[in-house]
Amino acid sequence: MLIAAAHCSSSTMRKARLRASQPGQDLPPGHCDLDRNPGGFVRVSEFYGIGRSQGALDFVDVDITDDVPVYIDPGMIRHLPDDWGKECLLMLTTFFDSVLDAVRSDDKKRARYLLGHLGEPNETHLGFSSGRSAGRGFGEQMGATLAEKLAASQAAQSGLIEDLEDTAFFIDKVGKDIVSDITTNIIRGPLIAYTQQMASVFGIPLDEGVASGAVWNPHAQDWEHGYVRLPIAGDRKLLLVPKVIVRRDLHMSRSEYYRNHLVPALQNEELDNPSSRLVRTLKDGSKRVWVGDIRAHYGSTKPDVTRESLLRPDIYANYREIKRNSAPPPISHEELSDVSNAPLPDYEQLLADVLQTPAGKEFAGEYHRRIEGLLTAVFYPSLVMPELEEELHAGRKRVDVSYTNVAQSGFFAFLGRHKVKSTYVMVECKNYGKELGNPELDQLSSRFSPLRGQFGILACRSFADKDRFLKRCRDTALDYRGYVIALDDGDLRELVTDVLEAVNWEPADPPPAEPEVQPRVENYPLLFRRFKALVN
Repeated sequence: MLIAAAHCSSSTMRKARLRASQPGQDLPPGHCDLDRNPGGFVRVSEFYGIGRSQGALDFVDVDITDDVPVYIDPGMIRHLPDDWGKECLLMLTTFFDSVLDAVRSDDKKRARYLLGHLGEPNETHLGFSSGRSAGRGFGEQMGATLAEKLAASQAAQSGLIEDLEDTAFFIDKVGKDIVSDITTNIIRGPLIAYTQQMASVFGIPLDEGVASGAVWNPHAQDWEHGYVRLPIAGDRKLLLVPKVIVRRDLHMSRSEYYRNHLVPALQNEELDNPSSRLVRTLKDGSKRVWVGDIRAHYGSTKPDVTRESLLRPDIYANYREIKRNSAPPPISHEELSDVSNAPLPDYEQLLADVLQTPAGKEFAGEYHRRIEGLLTAVFYPSLVMPELEEELHAGRKRVDVSYTNVAQSGFFAFLGRHKVKSTYVMVECKNYGKELGNPELDQLSSRFSPLRGQFGILACRSFADKDRFLKRCRDTALDYRGYVIALDDGDLRELVTDVLEAVNWEPADPPPAEPEVQPRVENYPLLFRRFKALVN
């Protein structure tokens, strides 16, 4: 029995098209409103009445019938510092190593078996398809075809292909869509766990006994099947995907490699060759090799790139190493809005929701959820994958919200550069109508550890004596018990003001005499000032 939408039948929902929810018109989880204008996407947030738009959600808010043209990028997963990312990376590396071992040992049966379990991952609704989400045909036949292509590939045999991303460079008809599909299949287990976590947070109903599909076991290096709890949207199971691992294009780019690495190497070879016919002498006596001549002589198709790279494996190995060592930027709010037609974050409304929450224990849960929604939007893409009510010490302690820090610039990157352990950033929410004291501060600092992190945010409503509490935070830092920044309602207003200033910034017209420096969202000047007050 399908329970995805408690008060709407699956057949009716397939016909419904819902407009994005407006503030103040939120629906209870599991409900749908069939009276709305049937003219657009039916997003996950709409289908389940979550009452949030894409900016305040950690997962890609996909349409439940069609695809959103973004792709899971293994290059993003490679740079995730948290346990979830490490688990995904272990699955990717063990799976592809198993495939390459089978190919290089000519174990065709094993290669076909491994690749034959890569089915069509329709349940994520990512990629591109015409009409109803239908995958890209990566079923058993494509798996067998890929096994044959890898077996015949000199790039695979020689070691030029090491990772899944390499196949998009050197295997015919493998592009970002196929790489994304394969990745989805391999990390299906962690995606199931992530979906269940998000379902718990937002009250999304889960069906019992849903076939998991093939799940890769990195320890046994084998596929496993089972039954799990998953949401059913319409008449299909649904897998939610963290937006931090998707991109419009892969981090590893064949065009970038060709243009910026292979072509310059070929130009230098021609310049060093006294008998080269591609070298042109200019009027000033200097010698040049034009890119167009390189393209015409060597070619630029995938077989051409493969042939020339096999002759010069160090060039591709150097490019791959550069990309491995440089984390790609996560997809931005603006990019995701552009590709999915989702609204940009309404920071002012998210702030208003927090400020309008009555103080007191009765509304603590509501305040907690609204703080998480605001901070999820404000701190993206520096902080991602919020986990609510995370259990520590076998459940003996809990932290209201914990985020994974993936910042590449700005305040949260500054913490890492200055040796402040902040792989996870913890947030405690206190909806008190009274003064906070040492117990609340000690509660958060007791959650810190060298492994989890030593930085946290204490969100609260107000202070009778703010300076006194900030001095307590400084005492905690000076005693080496971690770094706590306290933010009351007024501080949250300032935080949102700074974000809006960066988002809405435009250069002066006419330009001033002194060059302007564009403010960046991830700088969070209030946090910088508070942190410096802790340590100076």
